[in-house]
Amino acid sequence: MISINGLTVAYGGFTLLDGIDFHISENDKIGLVGKNGAGKSTIMKLICGLQSPTSGSIDKPNDLRIGYLPQIMDHHKGRTVLEETLTAFEDVNSIQQELDSISAQLAERTDYESASYLELISRLNDLNDTLALSQSEPADVQATKTLLGLGFKDEDFGRKTETFSQGWNMRIELAKILLSAPDVLLLDEPTNHLDIESIEWLEDYLRNRKGSLLLVSHDRKFLDRVTNRTVEIMLGHIHDYKVPYSKYLELRKERLSQQTAAYENQQRMIEKTEDFINRFRYKPTKSNQVQSRIKQLEKLDRIQIDETDNVRLTVKFPPSPRAGDIVFKATGITVGYPGKVVFRNADIEVKRGDKVALIGRNGEGKTTLMRVIAGELTPIEGEARRGYNVSLGYYAQNQEDILDRNLTVWETLDRIAVGEIRNKLRDILAQFLFRGEDIDKKVSILSGGERARLGMAKFMLQPYNLLALDEPTNHMDIKSKEILKQALQAYDGTLIVVSHDRDFLDGLVDKMYEFRDGKVKEHLGSISDFLERRKIESLRELERRFPTASAAASGTPAEGTEKDKAKQVFEQRRSESKEIRRMKHRVEFLEGEIAKIEGKMKEIEKVLSNPSSDVDIMELTRTYLESKRDIDRLTAEWESLMEKLEE
Repeated sequence: MISINGLTVAYGGFTLLDGIDFHISENDKIGLVGKNGAGKSTIMKLICGLQSPTSGSIDKPNDLRIGYLPQIMDHHKGRTVLEETLTAFEDVNSIQQELDSISAQLAERTDYESASYLELISRLNDLNDTLALSQSEPADVQATKTLLGLGFKDEDFGRKTETFSQGWNMRIELAKILLSAPDVLLLDEPTNHLDIESIEWLEDYLRNRKGSLLLVSHDRKFLDRVTNRTVEIMLGHIHDYKVPYSKYLELRKERLSQQTAAYENQQRMIEKTEDFINRFRYKPTKSNQVQSRIKQLEKLDRIQIDETDNVRLTVKFPPSPRAGDIVFKATGITVGYPGKVVFRNADIEVKRGDKVALIGRNGEGKTTLMRVIAGELTPIEGEARRGYNVSLGYYAQNQEDILDRNLTVWETLDRIAVGEIRNKLRDILAQFLFRGEDIDKKVSILSGGERARLGMAKFMLQPYNLLALDEPTNHMDIKSKEILKQALQAYDGTLIVVSHDRDFLDGLVDKMYEFRDGKVKEHLGSISDFLERRKIESLRELERRFPTASAAASGTPAEGTEKDKAKQVFEQRRSESKEIRRMKHRVEFLEGEIAKIEGKMKEIEKVLSNPSSDVDIMELTRTYLESKRDIDRLTAEWESLMEKLEE
C-alpha cells in the first residue's frame, strides 16, 4: 500500500533519518516507537506529503485516502461542535449534491434512448453505490456516536468550538478524521488529551477498524492493545518487529543479547587468527597457512552491534529564592468563563515547599486553576492571591503557542537570558539533550517532545520558587519522564503539577486537590495512599463518568469522606431488605461471570496443550493470566458477599 524506499532526511549536517526502508500493508497496525526527536512525526509528515525527504521516495496509490492527526494542529472556530464534526462528510455531501443534480436533469429530459441519458443513469447508479457503501447510518448519527465515545456530552454539541480547551478541540479533529473513514490512519500521540473512557473507546474502535494504522504513543498499554507490529527508530535507522510493543521489548533485548554474544565470539576468533598470522608471518613452513588465514579474514562478514541511544536527560533546577510561608491561597473561589462555571466555593492553600498535584477528569477545572495561579484569570467570586516574594514559572499545555516557531533552539533561550546565565546557555540546552547542531534547529521542526523539553529549559533561566506545570510529560518519552521526576524531587521550591500519570506523581507529591463535579477537595498523602483509599488502580480511573464495578461492589462512596460513609451506613440500615436483594442479584451475576471466564480458560488450556504453528503462545498466555486475575477478583467479591448474606 505504502512503500518507503531509501528515505533520508537531513538538516544541515545533521541526519535525522538515514536511508530507511519499510512497507505499510493493508490492515497493518504499526506502533512507531523511538526517543523524542528520533523522527517519528517526521515520517508521518513525509507520508502525508507535508514534508519532502532529502533523498529517497515514498510510493503510494494516487487514490489512497490518508487521515492524519498531528501532535500540533490549528483548530477551526465559528462553528458548533456538531457542525465542525459534520464537515468530515463533505465528500458525502458533494456526492449527494451531484445525485440531486442528476435526478433533477433526468426528471426534465425525455430522450430516454440517447447516449447522454444512459450515461446519466450509469453515473446515478455509481453514485448511489458509493453512497450506500460509505454510509450505513445518517451522518449526524455517526457524528453523535463518535463524539459521545470521545467524551463529549449531549449538551456540548451546540457549544462553539472556541469555548473548548485545546485538548477538547483535538478530540473534535480526531472525530472528524475517524468519520472520514480513510484507508490509512496516522495518529501522533492521540491519547495525550483523552480520559480513560475515551481511550478505551478509541482502543475498541482501532482494533475493530479495517484499514492500516501508523500510531505514535508513549502509552505502552494502548500500543499493546491496538498494534500488531512495531517499527523502532534509533539513531536514524529502523528495526522492524512483527509483534506488539511488549513483545517487541523482549525480542529487542534478545536480539541485542544474541548480537553481542556473536560479536564477542567473532572478535575472539579474529584475535586468535591475527595472533597466528603475526607469529608465523615470516616462517616459510607456515606461509601457506598464514596466507589462507589472511584471505579468511578478508572474506569475513564482520558482525556489527547495533548502536543504541543511551543519551539521557540530566536536569537540575537552580536553587530557588525564599518565599513566604504561604505561596498561594484561595478562599471561597468560584471560577469559570462567560456562561459557564467550572467549580465553586473552593478553598486551596499551598505552603512553601509543598509538592501538590491537581487531579481529576478533563474539563473539571485543573488548567483553569492554573490560570488563576498564573494571574491569567480572575475568580468570579472569592479571593485568590500568591504569597510574599513568589516568583512563578508557569508551564502551560500549549507550548506550541508560547514558543516562536521562527526562532532556533538557541535563539529561544538567548532572547530572554540576561546576566551571567547567558554564559551557561549551552550547558542548559545540553541538559535537555540539545547538543551540537541541535541548537540551530528551528522550533517549527521540533517534535512535540523536543518542544516540551525546550519549554522546560526556559525554566532554568530564572530561579523560580514556584513551578506550576500543566501536563509537563505529555510528549515526553519514558526516560525523560523519569529524569524530570528526579529533578523535581530534588527541587527545593514549591511545585503545583497537573498530570494523569500515576508513575510520575508517585513519590513526587505529598498533597492533592481533586476536581470533581464542580467541587475541589483536598487529599493529604501520596498518590498510592489516595488510590488505595478510592480502591482504584490508576488516576485514569478518576476520569470515568461512572464508578468502576469494584468500587460499586465494595460500596466505596465517591467522595470517601467519613460523613459519606456514615450516611451510607444509615441508608443501608433503612433499606436492609433491599440491600439483601441487591447482594443476591450480584452473587448470581458474579457466578455467571466466573463460569464464563473458567470456560474461556479451559479453551485456552486445550490450545496451549497442543499449539499449532500459527498460535501466538505469548498472547494466549497473557490472556490466560488476565483471566486468572479476573477470576481471583470476582471470587474475592463473591466470598465477601456470601459472608455478609450468611450473617
